[in-house]
Amino acid sequence: TVTRCICRFERGGNIGLLIKELLTSIWQSTMATANSSPPGNCKFAIPKKGRLFEKVNEMLKGSGIKYRREARLDVALAVDLPITLIFLPAADIAKYVGEGNVDIGITGYDVVRESGVEVDRIMDLGFGKCKLCVQAQVSKNITDVTTLAGGRIVTSFPELTKQYFDQLDKDKGVKTSIKFVSGSVEAACGLGLADAVVDLVETGTTMRAAGLEVIADILETEAILISNPNSEHGKLIDLIKKRVDGYITATKYVMISYNITDDLLEKALVATPGKKSPNITSLADGAKAVSCLVHKKEVINKMDELHGLGATDILTFEISNSRM
Repeated sequence: TVTRCICRFERGGNIGLLIKELLTSIWQSTMATANSSPPGNCKFAIPKKGRLFEKVNEMLKGSGIKYRREARLDVALAVDLPITLIFLPAADIAKYVGEGNVDIGITGYDVVRESGVEVDRIMDLGFGKCKLCVQAQVSKNITDVTTLAGGRIVTSFPELTKQYFDQLDKDKGVKTSIKFVSGSVEAACGLGLADAVVDLVETGTTMRAAGLEVIADILETEAILISNPNSEHGKLIDLIKKRVDGYITATKYVMISYNITDDLLEKALVATPGKKSPNITSLADGAKAVSCLVHKKEVINKMDELHGLGATDILTFEISNSRM
């Protein structure tokens, strides 16, 4: 609306130009405010794009951390919490958190280790799982990673790669050449630029397409929630942790309920011990009603097992969130 008004007043002579300047000033001030964090807000950095952003965005929504993000802005305010969400490249988040520029963030464990910063690892999030591996061409038939010591390694993780090869170099009395590239690491061997690469492997599809195979694992990684050890927003960080933990529990479990006679109760509880313990209530006919949490991946088998034991009225319920 402001932009349309500016264009309209450009044709209004001197008064129009004055009004245009005023509207422009208001617009620039508004944009500057929108792209900053209000004083006192907890700053929360999340990945700005890609699959990790999609997973994190879904998690925040399920955790009740809602926000409004204007187009082209990398800052957004939470709707009902004093939180400013800051959208950053995942590779930069650990440094921002470690240096205190933001209070809390989500990134990969590999990024934290590569950055070498001091952060509190609040919790593992269960997605973005992969491995940082040494990879070499299948045609080279390399089975012992020590044979690569003293060779040429290309990677996007120079610090972790150096830490890994330093010990191998020490044992063999050689010096491995480690070169950093920001992308297309898997192409380095095929182009004759490296004897091996160090890169993340999730499904292995890209690795195999490039004619590579895993020679050794360096690190297992996944998305993690981290915070600055000196943040003044400890209570809010703890609230975020509880909300995220409640959502993650809800994604892993479903509630199952069933009725069972007293003589079969003990066997039924062996099948469904619950996350902590089942909730058991007495029914008017002397039987027991049991409800507890079971893993989603196990729920169908558990229903079959309970039915085989003699349980009746077996029902399952989806959970949207929880507090344990």
